[in-house]
Amino acid sequence: DCTVSTADPTVSTNPTSGVGHMWINKTSGEQYLLTDATAGENVWKNVGDGTGTVADFVTATGGTVTTDGDFKVHTFTTSGTFEVTNTSGQPVTYLAIAGGGRGGDGSSADYRQMGGAGAGGYLTSTFAPSGATGNARQYTVTVGAGGSSAPNGPGSNSSIIKVSDSSNIATPLGGGGTGQSGGSGGGGEGRCEGTTVTSGGAGTSGQGFSGGDGSVTSGTVGGAGGGGGAFASGADGSGNTGGSGGSGIASTISGVLTTRSGGGGGGGTTTGGLGGSGGGGNGGSAASGSAGAVNTGGGGGGAGGYRNSG
Repeated sequence: DCTVSTADPTVSTNPTSGVGHMWINKTSGEQYLLTDATAGENVWKNVGDGTGTVADFVTATGGTVTTDGDFKVHTFTTSGTFEVTNTSGQPVTYLAIAGGGRGGDGSSADYRQMGGAGAGGYLTSTFAPSGATGNARQYTVTVGAGGSSAPNGPGSNSSIIKVSDSSNIATPLGGGGTGQSGGSGGGGEGRCEGTTVTSGGAGTSGQGFSGGDGSVTSGTVGGAGGGGGAFASGADGSGNTGGSGGSGIASTISGVLTTRSGGGGGGGTTTGGLGGSGGGGNGGSAASGSAGAVNTGGGGGGAGGYRNSG
């Protein structure tokens, strides 16, 4: 089950024996093993003393480019253009995350515990680049911003759109602010004046989970819900403690195991909820909430009363 030749195999060399076929270049002495027998897209791995694999790879430009083994990683932290310069018939794997929401402000009253914000929507899949040269191979990448300075601002959507026909590859939705729906929902409020509580906002199926509910024990004691994350819902507030943010999802798409899209912690009278793993900010306790971590899609923490900010 071996071919001896004066040349190397190519991606179009398709022996009937399939995977496991050996190819020896008797001129150079290089030896190759067929590891993928897809017609026209064969992969021949060099198993001799030489280096290199005979395969046809996707090549592209755009973003910050790093290498992870046989893969090129294009990371966009600002909006830009991803352009495929060689399609090769192989798929592109993407991870797209929207901006996390902003935790709510308690600035209008002393005893308002505000819900942690929801994480930005999290979408990962593959697409097959196609088309001739020019804009047929271009994709506009939009990176959604975190929640605005408005006192409960949702995060902005991100997207990957094919330029030639405006087809949508992915559009994760921005995370919700306190009590708002979004990619992941924001946590509910625990408004001690009037003992009013609100429910957490809903997450979007396939992108994230809901926020936790607020809780009030008395006119001065309460805890807000944590924001939802990409992997789990935010926890409910309880007693004087804010709920923790929902956890995000770990991925090695960049070559390093990284967790992203964690929900923000809810504010509490004496204990703020912890931000969810994956960049969620902590909720405040008689203090302002903390921001989600940059470039993670993490939601911001909610205010812990006393006229503080999310």
